Amino acid sequence: MTVRRLLALPLLGALLAGCGIRATEVPTDFGAAPSRVPCSLAGPDQTAQSAHGVPVQVFLLCGASLVAVDRTVRVPEGTPDARRRVIVAQGLLDQLAASPSTAERSAGYTTYVPGALGVGGPGPKDPEDALRLSTAPSRLTSYALGQLVCTLSDSAATEGDGAVILGGPVPGPLRRYECTDDVRDRPGTTQPPSGEVTGA
Repeated sequence: MTVRRLLALPLLGALLAGCGIRATEVPTDFGAAPSRVPCSLAGPDQTAQSAHGVPVQVFLLCGASLVAVDRTVRVPEGTPDARRRVIVAQGLLDQLAASPSTAERSAGYTTYVPGALGVGGPGPKDPEDALRLSTAPSRLTSYALGQLVCTLSDSAATEGDGAVILGGPVPGPLRRYECTDDVRDRPGTTQPPSGEVTGA
């Protein structure tokens, strides 16, 4: 009995050694590792966006966050400041509503700002830096409102203090909206902070 046990030990060891996964000699090719970097744009596409005009930045949605991309807005020379603000604001809205370029779409960029959205200057009793949209801000999606607020708040269309006064058609109420880190990071679930603005 003892002899049989001694003879069985080498056989058992050989069986246990064969339970592991051995390296294969057969070449395997599952393709290259994923290399797509979301929200990363190549230089040529960015320069293709350039044209004669005022350099601006607009915020598009990419990877569930708002990311700034370069654009230009045409403003006729000699335009008065009050009119210039509205022209820049409308140009920014048009850029936001336009479909992202092929390279931007490939990198994951998209926009929720609806087309044909208009903007005008302040009403008769509004603060001079107010902007009136053709659609009330409350009717926009959280994504679209975040894009608008973050784009307009730090542009030549406003005072550049990180906030923008927006309202719908007169006599709708005005609110002062802010673009915060939370809005940029989570525009789908975070509404831009706002406070009511009374007329001048």
